[in-house]
Amino acid sequence: MSTTSSTLRMKLLIDTKAQRVLFAEVNKDVVDFLFSLLALPVATIVKMLGKTSMSGSFGNLYGSVEKLDYTYVLPGADKKAVLQPKVVPSAASTTRSSLLLPAPSSGQSKNFFQCKSSNSSGCCDYVTDTRGTKCPNCGNMMTVALKFVPPETGSSYNVQKASSTAAGKGFVQGVVTYTVRDDLTVTPMSTISSITLLNTAAVTNFATLQEKTVRVGYTEGLEIVRASLHSKTVLTDVFLSKKRPRGHA
Repeated sequence: MSTTSSTLRMKLLIDTKAQRVLFAEVNKDVVDFLFSLLALPVATIVKMLGKTSMSGSFGNLYGSVEKLDYTYVLPGADKKAVLQPKVVPSAASTTRSSLLLPAPSSGQSKNFFQCKSSNSSGCCDYVTDTRGTKCPNCGNMMTVALKFVPPETGSSYNVQKASSTAAGKGFVQGVVTYTVRDDLTVTPMSTISSITLLNTAAVTNFATLQEKTVRVGYTEGLEIVRASLHSKTVLTDVFLSKKRPRGHA
């Protein structure tokens, strides 16, 4: 976890009879953290936890991002940043910083190019981010640099982006509550989805259900990473097993 961020929290729904976590109710910060695990370089995971299997719940996190509708993704964020992450040297500098998504490079604007015949009919329709690419229209090399113009301060885009990231930078929208299943499958929360989860878990006696808010700090974050690599019951392993560190609200 970031050294500057406050401790995260999960509201667990526990089946006390079966001693298992059915699912957790979480906010955007927890989802951002969980999805950021997909951006961890393999070498960083090995360094943090030692040799371990890649089986477990990481596949569910990956699938959750794939299926997540762009309605829930922050403006300017791209699912490819998580599904096809670039290795960022600074991401492996410390275990603590590597639990975050690679920070976007500020101050480094992307370069775009057109061909010299961009004023001609057809050529102006093409732009590339790789200098020297052949223009599909005229065949000339695209070497003329273009200048990127960001939205003006106060524009509708910036207002929307500012409101969406009021709680900090990240990946998903902060106006939605999310459900995290025991196997780390993440979905936007709704009454119907919660009922479906209870039915799927074959819960018949609601008297055995208990809510418990737990703390997700640095230690718990590492344990989630560790359990994700080999377990399909990550939340139960981390927060209910006596062998795991327990975080209380």
